[in-house]
Amino acid sequence: MSRLQQGLSKLNSVSHMGGGTRAPGSSMSVAGATGSGGGTKNYDELKRQIHSKLVERLDFSRVKDLNSDALRRDIRRVIEHLCDTENPLLNRMEREKLIEEILDETLGFGPLEPLLKDPTISDILVNGPKSTYVERRGKLEKTDLQFRDNDHLLQIIDRIVSKVGRRVDETSPLVDARLPDGSRVNAVIPPIALDGASLSIRRFGANPLKLEDLLNYKAFSPEMAMLLEACIKARLNIIISGGTGCGKTTLLNTLSSFIPTDERIVTIEDAAELQLQQDHVVRLETRPPNIEGKGAVVTRDLVRNALRMRPERIIVGECRGGEALDMLQAMNTGHSGSMTTLHANSVRDGMSRLETMIMMSGFELPMKAMRQQIASAVDLIIQANRLQGGPRKITSITEVMNMEQDVIIMQEVFRYRQLGVDQNGRAYGQFEATGVRPTFVNRLESKGVKLT
Repeated sequence: MSRLQQGLSKLNSVSHMGGGTRAPGSSMSVAGATGSGGGTKNYDELKRQIHSKLVERLDFSRVKDLNSDALRRDIRRVIEHLCDTENPLLNRMEREKLIEEILDETLGFGPLEPLLKDPTISDILVNGPKSTYVERRGKLEKTDLQFRDNDHLLQIIDRIVSKVGRRVDETSPLVDARLPDGSRVNAVIPPIALDGASLSIRRFGANPLKLEDLLNYKAFSPEMAMLLEACIKARLNIIISGGTGCGKTTLLNTLSSFIPTDERIVTIEDAAELQLQQDHVVRLETRPPNIEGKGAVVTRDLVRNALRMRPERIIVGECRGGEALDMLQAMNTGHSGSMTTLHANSVRDGMSRLETMIMMSGFELPMKAMRQQIASAVDLIIQANRLQGGPRKITSITEVMNMEQDVIIMQEVFRYRQLGVDQNGRAYGQFEATGVRPTFVNRLESKGVKLT
């Protein structure tokens, strides 16, 4: 029997006998716990007392799954007993609130838990221990959530990053990680963060958005969805371009559902957040250097290695450096149907950024050779944007055609035209077909994919 189980058994038996572990003078009245005039402080003190007594008796290092329902129920019984011991005068609402907060502190991510359970929140932004903002329906709003102090916030950050084998300390004050549900996490701690640790969480629900959901949100039109489905099934190489928070990863995740289930897919990400539904998926994730500055595995290493793994499609979560050249070469050497994302505000900006990233690879390619590589590898660019007021739309679907002299020739197939802003400050408009027939239509038909 582990020390945790022994502690639970001992405390449960004490509660059944009616015994107690109260130290002299440790009990507080309900007025002292939650009353006015320093009530919040005393409530926090009571919570810390109970939590510390719980931690003293339990050995969490022996538990592999702290989130199991059975363990949560057992620890809840122990906390209930300690609540009755430390302050039997708490009313039912105070007692339940205290128990839930201690459970969150012990098994979850502390004060963040209520926000993580709220499905309407898409971003959580912690700017130091006393300031937290969330994004709901495209708008930022301040919450009353606070951490005790910067050390408390650092403990929660360390708990998040340690679960995925990352570390954050003064020698490595920047870290990317993920939550169990795939939500993306970035943390910055002092001395880099001047006003206390900063934590940014981009939420990804346990159930990824499907095509029907994005159609309901009017992120694109049904005709655009039909075209994208045909392009993916016909194995066109696709780049999704857009600014921060415009839904690139969500769109990539949704479009990947069109990939046939009998194909081998290799995904490469900094923090694994894609949730592909196919069976034959190999997921690779980068690794930061260790405390000695060695052992780092970057995206470029993984792209090169993926070519040796007999992939039929390669999906790179985001290109942001020299790996762009390796990705383009993979698209040009038999791995058609691959996809990636990059940060850019327009399709033409995306092309320029792709050229810049190729330069970052260390190879001094002539501009013409670089653009020929892009024109021959990329078939389609999907531009996503977050408009005024929060709506996220596919604002352009553009075909990359060929080279004429030193210029990459492209033609827009679909676009979104903004018509104005409504009384709630949200942009509105309509999707339009440009009337241009894509040159890849024959390629779609040759692969048995027809547009109706």
